[in-house]
Amino acid sequence: MSSPTPLAGDLSARERILATAHDLFYRDGIRATGVDRLIAESGVAKLTFYRHFPSKDALVREFLDFRHRRWMAWFIDALGRCGAASPAEGHARLLLLADVLREWTEQPDFRGCAFINSVVEIAQALPEAVDIARAHKGEMTQVIAELLPDGATRELLADAAALVFDGAIVRAQMACDAAGREAAVGTLRTVLGALVARR
Repeated sequence: MSSPTPLAGDLSARERILATAHDLFYRDGIRATGVDRLIAESGVAKLTFYRHFPSKDALVREFLDFRHRRWMAWFIDALGRCGAASPAEGHARLLLLADVLREWTEQPDFRGCAFINSVVEIAQALPEAVDIARAHKGEMTQVIAELLPDGATRELLADAAALVFDGAIVRAQMACDAAGREAAVGTLRTVLGALVARR
């Protein structure tokens, strides 16, 4: 899920800190990224950092909110692009999730789901992260539901598809190479096809 990184001169100090935190937390992990490194790489003074983010936990919450907005915008856009490239109707539109995952895993900064990663890392230390992650997954599932026609099983099918999608993200993240990531995409397509066939 890539997007152009604004030039540092185009960002306020707060935006620079958040953009730096986004990239480092996602790439290297939250625990592995200390405040001193965030300050150095965002190019702000320590006082400026703490004026905007009184604690690392406050920055983590902002990072997750920022990541949510950024990822959801990309996800909705990617579904639209993939749907235009591979038109499908009815329940078969769930198969677009495999095309979206392929696009995401081909990006050089792919490191899996920031929300799953964050919950694994810091759920006990920062319970609010779980709440943010849960809300993110709920919104993602709602977008998936909107791919489907109305019906009694719409929400259940969307929830199942979201669960399979998350599993495929983790499998792709664990893959050692492009072939492994492509295998995760292929498995996702197969399972989504089975869900569609059994609806």
